[in-house]
Amino acid sequence: MGILDGRAVVVTGAGRGLGRAFARHAAESGAAVVVNDIDAEPARYTAAAIEADGGTALASVGSVADAGYARSLITLCHKHFGTLDGLVNNAAVGYHAPPWEDDDAERTRALIETNVLGPLHCGTAAAKIMCARGSGVIVNVTSGSMIGQRRAAAYSASKGAVASMTYSWAGDLAGCGVRVNAVSPIAWTRLMAADPNGNPAAPPPERVAPLVTYLLSDLSAGITGQVLRLADGHLHAVRQPAIIRPVLHQETWTVEEIAAAVDGELVLESPPRDRWTL
Repeated sequence: MGILDGRAVVVTGAGRGLGRAFARHAAESGAAVVVNDIDAEPARYTAAAIEADGGTALASVGSVADAGYARSLITLCHKHFGTLDGLVNNAAVGYHAPPWEDDDAERTRALIETNVLGPLHCGTAAAKIMCARGSGVIVNVTSGSMIGQRRAAAYSASKGAVASMTYSWAGDLAGCGVRVNAVSPIAWTRLMAADPNGNPAAPPPERVAPLVTYLLSDLSAGITGQVLRLADGHLHAVRQPAIIRPVLHQETWTVEEIAAAVDGELVLESPPRDRWTL
């Protein structure tokens, strides 16, 4: 018996890398999987590999940036398998450029539409079905880049948006019995390979997949609104944005008083780092 027996999940961007690993691990754990990818051949390859291993899968080709397609993708799972128990919002694109070269508006638009609007379109469609039935799990895929990564401002911003989306939906959907969490993985993928600072020693995507399956399963019942990070064998939670204390108060502030507070009692975050480190 698998921990996802009898369940059906959608995994976006599942033709390669992390998405393929998430889809195959969920299938190995008993789930029927709708394998989405914008490219037909990788999507069908992943679905065929799942079926060759004795699992159940259905390929769906299209861009989650298209709201109509995203809705149809979620509906496909519900109609074909008779249920929608989980959604893994994994599909994403990225590029690297310093800000003075990051002036390709179409490239930036495509990134935001895929990385932010894609999860938003799929998640809102899934939420309607899950709320109506009173259960379900959404797992978003964010990144350590959400704290800021050099030469990747657009990508970092998109992953920060995904984390914020996770926190918002967790609060909105808790009353419906729907859980929403996110994972922040490190793995050797095409995206990391394109990073000038990418680490070829990063673990393969398969190392991260059990974390997603855990969040899809009843083993994580009661866990919502969390970002869990699995990086080089290190597992930990990521703190949500919060006010840094102390909070100083006076009715009015002059420029000089603000400067004195920042130089004195106010506590600031450490300077940004080039890479996420433990």
